[in-house]
Amino acid sequence: MRRSRKVKILATLGPASSDEAMIQKLFEAGADAFRINMSHTDHETMRTLVARIRAVEGKVGRPIGILADLQGPKLRVGTFANGKAELKPGQSFTLDDNPEPGDTTRVFLPHPEILQSIQPGDRLLIDDGRLTLVAEETNSRSVRCRVVSGTAISDRKGVSVPDTTLPVGALTDKDRKDLDAVLTTGVDWVALSFIQRPEDLAEVRKVARGRAALLSKIEKPQAVARLAEIIELSDALMVARGDLGVEMPVESVPGIQKQITRAARRAGKPVVVATQMLESMIAAPVPTRAEVSDVATAVYEGADAIMLSAESAAGKYPVEAVSMMNAISVEVERDPTYPGIINAQRSPPEATGADAISAAARQIAETLNLSAIITYTASGTTGLRAARERPQVPIIALSPVVATARRLSLVWGTHCVVTEDATDLDDMVDRACRITFEEHFGRPGDRVIVTAGVPLRTPGATNMLRIAYIGSDGLGGI
Repeated sequence: MRRSRKVKILATLGPASSDEAMIQKLFEAGADAFRINMSHTDHETMRTLVARIRAVEGKVGRPIGILADLQGPKLRVGTFANGKAELKPGQSFTLDDNPEPGDTTRVFLPHPEILQSIQPGDRLLIDDGRLTLVAEETNSRSVRCRVVSGTAISDRKGVSVPDTTLPVGALTDKDRKDLDAVLTTGVDWVALSFIQRPEDLAEVRKVARGRAALLSKIEKPQAVARLAEIIELSDALMVARGDLGVEMPVESVPGIQKQITRAARRAGKPVVVATQMLESMIAAPVPTRAEVSDVATAVYEGADAIMLSAESAAGKYPVEAVSMMNAISVEVERDPTYPGIINAQRSPPEATGADAISAAARQIAETLNLSAIITYTASGTTGLRAARERPQVPIIALSPVVATARRLSLVWGTHCVVTEDATDLDDMVDRACRITFEEHFGRPGDRVIVTAGVPLRTPGATNMLRIAYIGSDGLGGI
């Protein structure tokens, strides 16, 4: 199955989309990869979902990526004697280490790391920012705050501390158990939530040992401030706009989205734009015009993938949501202004052989109007470098490693095919031309460009570029 767009679609699975038939419908509607949210999924359900995705993969004959999204540290207040409390702006309100039920003056905060780290002047955002508190007096056991805005607080509402760097890693005990479980099932990507610093990636990478690629969710101001370092240690990024919009001024999120997508593209790392893209389709069969524009903006920015959350996981119209996202993306990429916008964001190639070859392949393919760029990639590096160039022609990524093909399903413009490794250069060209023909990217007489590393089977050593004709038999010729 060939997609008629380059941006990828990542769909979250949940109660509305957990059976095999629905997963196949979502794939056929346009989903290229699936997200399993470990905040709401136990290990048995996760294993079942992975098995069903792999069954669909076998039926459709296309590699499908799976992303397991770890919950990360969820900070919440305790409970109230009456289940809730009404507050007034300007009043004092204390969060402390006393587990007794709360009232209109105080509540239990079962997170000593906050009590020990917060400073006067730091904000505490309760219930996704619906209640804003500012710390006035702090010690290791309590923090007395002033209510700035909002009037209501109730049992176990979430707490965000955007001005405070907490002395804890991104992995909780639950995350460690979830990580061990998802790695044994062979998921392709693991997403890390609420990272604050590049060091947060170290523990996960040590446990993963290359069994899954790591995607860092950027949703805290501390992560934005150290974006360059986090990109360097990550395999991909996600613009997690939901929590980012809670922890930072909501009007700053569009600019941060552009900053992250462009920085990731410069580094040649995939970037996913997520949260509330078609939010109204949770309950309605059509999106708002503003949501359509939001999805289109992410596509114009050159994001590798765009994501559906509750729209596909728990909404009434999961297939329609994927179909709509697909239709918007196809229409944007047909826009005559789209190539110019994408080209204007292109960064110079890095000073490596792989980048120079990828840049040359893109320029030659566009100048000669070739049918496709075919990259041989065992580790995925060559495919990533080709995608970094954002060529106008299709990228066909050929790999003998099924895990590599699955990971590349999140990467812009890559049509992944699992194939045996070439035996020599002639076999490499013949195989590339035959697959281009069989996958309907080219016809006899069309020309393609092939990139690879010589000697063959040398990871990360892209150093060869070759133009070939597709012969009448579907094989290649110079």
